[in-house]
Amino acid sequence: MIDLTPSQKKTVAAGVTVVAFSFIVAFVLALGWVLVKFLSFASSAITPVIMGLFLALLFKPYYEWIRSRCRNPTLSVVLMLLSVLVPLGLVVGFGGSFIVGQAKNFISHAPTIVARASAWVNGQFPYAWDTLQQFGADSEGALALFLRDPARFSDEGIKMLSGQYGGAAMKAGVGVLKYVMGMVSWLVTLIFFTFFLTRPSMTGTDYVRELPFLKDETKKFVAKQIDTFTDILVNFFQRQVVICLIEGVLYGTGFMLVGVPYGFLLGFLLGVLNLVPFLGTILCLPIVLPVAYFGDGGSMLRLILALSVWLAGQFLDGYLITPKIQGEKTGLGYAGVIFSFFFWGVVFHSMLGLLLAIPLSACCVVLWRALKERYIKGVI
Repeated sequence: MIDLTPSQKKTVAAGVTVVAFSFIVAFVLALGWVLVKFLSFASSAITPVIMGLFLALLFKPYYEWIRSRCRNPTLSVVLMLLSVLVPLGLVVGFGGSFIVGQAKNFISHAPTIVARASAWVNGQFPYAWDTLQQFGADSEGALALFLRDPARFSDEGIKMLSGQYGGAAMKAGVGVLKYVMGMVSWLVTLIFFTFFLTRPSMTGTDYVRELPFLKDETKKFVAKQIDTFTDILVNFFQRQVVICLIEGVLYGTGFMLVGVPYGFLLGFLLGVLNLVPFLGTILCLPIVLPVAYFGDGGSMLRLILALSVWLAGQFLDGYLITPKIQGEKTGLGYAGVIFSFFFWGVVFHSMLGLLLAIPLSACCVVLWRALKERYIKGVI
């Protein structure tokens, strides 16, 4: 038997620990890879379930308020749906034509606004304009090249499968099939929405009761992590959605009042798209400001007023709306939320990635905090 010195024993122990930790990390990564592949493969089946869960999280407080006054759960669901869908239908019926009209007018007048903006840039920065034109031509050519092959492949594939005269019929059949599958997907979403909505709320303690093999201390620890994970989801999907809808109405009304063409449409999109922090501002504000200046009746005053509306919205959001509604951070922060949407969207290459972005990132945050609290804190 080899007799090791105390320092050698420490070295061997450290090496064994590193090897064991590496195996654990490799196993977790492999398990995560398998899970991602499975979710990507089954995304069409999982997406309605996830959407039903998120909608249930959003409407859960309202349902519980109605449930406290109506003892019948089925009747409570019906009353809640009617109280939401009827006003929504009225808004769409009376305001939908207004929004659709704004969208059509914006699309039809967009070339005129772009031409005015182009002429202004060409007059102010002629050298930069030449560079932009060359870049635009190159981009247009690259986009056309990218889009040309899939279109040709699609046409040739249809001809190969159904013959020269069967392409139209096959396209029609595919369209009908997609419509039916979409209706089925919405029906499944409604079913799971009702299921998650009527299911009693559970805490981490309720979940760990189903794990009797755990020690009492471990049960408390696991229950705490489950509650933290739930709080992050609830804070985001209940409060952040409400915040974005309020901001959309405020921005849309503000831009419309200062005379920005299609102001309500652009402002509402700006607020709603901020569900991903700053996404609405990044995408819509560069459109709002040129429209305010180069649109019909545009002037420097209207540009300043539009910018003032946006600044006022930022002030209200930072000091009134978000503190009153959100109360506390989701646990991820702005940078974390932005990274979550883009990272998981790329990983899954589908709508499922955007739906699972916050839950998966919240799970990572909770696991990291638990690991740091339980294992790393005493080591560092």
